[in-house]
Amino acid sequence: MKRLSAGTLTAMLALSLTACGQQEQGDAKPVIYLYPEQETTVSVSLDYAGTLTATYPVYENGWTVTAEPDGTLYDENGNEYSYLFWEGEDKTDYDFSKGFCVAGADTADFLREKLAEIGLTPREYNEFIVYWLPKMQDNPYNLISFQSEAYTDAAKLDIDPTPDSVLRVFMAWKPLGRLQTIEPQTFTPFARDGFTVVEWGGCEVK
Repeated sequence: MKRLSAGTLTAMLALSLTACGQQEQGDAKPVIYLYPEQETTVSVSLDYAGTLTATYPVYENGWTVTAEPDGTLYDENGNEYSYLFWEGEDKTDYDFSKGFCVAGADTADFLREKLAEIGLTPREYNEFIVYWLPKMQDNPYNLISFQSEAYTDAAKLDIDPTPDSVLRVFMAWKPLGRLQTIEPQTFTPFARDGFTVVEWGGCEVK
């Protein structure tokens, strides 16, 4: 298949961790979307500050897939995937100096509003909410902080061709029994331009 320029690519892959934070194990599920204007081949490798425990498809010094305009991925054997998946264990210490304290019952509305503000599309934030809501909605409160360097430095991605714009949304959160005061986060508007990579994920820190 013909390799296209970076400006024509968008695709979809997903990453998932089974442990995070120095406190205790938690769950995480980053998902990366790529929306190609035309079919193209993309290679992805992961520089992870931890131990991989599972990958799908098999991670062999990286993944190489063909991405279709609707985000569907195919490996070299023609097998179809919605995303690339991995699990791992690490000791990342996530930053809770700023964030939000949200009542469990308000979690869905909060995530819908904030994820849209950060730059996710309805398809992207709805998939995020469907995954995380069952784990969060019954807690009295959830302390939520969207991470930047603490996450991206621990899980670096190398993507070829190089993306033109990248949005990596990673939510670290803790269940709380009572309301806690925290300085709110603010977000810079995200512009999707050219080869755009959009990732969402999260991690419960207990």
